[in-house]
Amino acid sequence: MDLMGMMGKLKETQQKIEDTKKRLDDVLIDEQSNDGKLKVTLTANRKIKSITIDDALLEDKEQLEDYLIVVLNKAIEKASNVNQAELDAVTKVDIPMIPGMEDLFK
Repeated sequence: MDLMGMMGKLKETQQKIEDTKKRLDDVLIDEQSNDGKLKVTLTANRKIKSITIDDALLEDKEQLEDYLIVVLNKAIEKASNVNQAELDAVTKVDIPMIPGMEDLFK
């Protein structure tokens, strides 16, 4: 087993992971309520970029809070799925599996 080669490969993979994380700051996820009254945009790294609220929702605080919870949770779930898929693609291709180390990359 070429330990130096594997260490180099791990370092290269770490760099690819960092590059992927930076790129995911530019991947935007849009989500909205069923009626379109609340819209949210966030990055695939789960940072909120914008929230647009229809004036009709401003008259009912509870309804607005409900909308925010539902729409933000859906957007975060979508962003998490994109994030995970992108990082999985990098690690699955590049990391040589060493017996007993599989758990480190889950």
